[in-house]
Amino acid sequence: MKVIYVAGPFRGANSWEIHNNVLKAEQATAKLIGQGYAVITPHLLTANMQGLYEDRVYLDICLELLRRCDTIYMLKEWQNSAGSREEFAEAILLGLEIIFEE
Repeated sequence: MKVIYVAGPFRGANSWEIHNNVLKAEQATAKLIGQGYAVITPHLLTANMQGLYEDRVYLDICLELLRRCDTIYMLKEWQNSAGSREEFAEAILLGLEIIFEE
């Protein structure tokens, strides 16, 4: 079973935007599980931890999780997220398969 990492915007201007970003990641997660992937979705791991640690702590954890994956799944609007851009660059360095949400 391939392990896939879901990358996309998390932060937002307010809690409503963050909530919607988490929902989009959750929907992608359900779809990918249905396609037979083992899915790592950082949005679901840290959804209720805003402000507990610096953003860099979370991103470093995410990059470590990404290094253990076969594939990265880029959600729509991933380019709008500094973290997702960094995850994308790391995926390229690692030679991971990259799938873009349609």
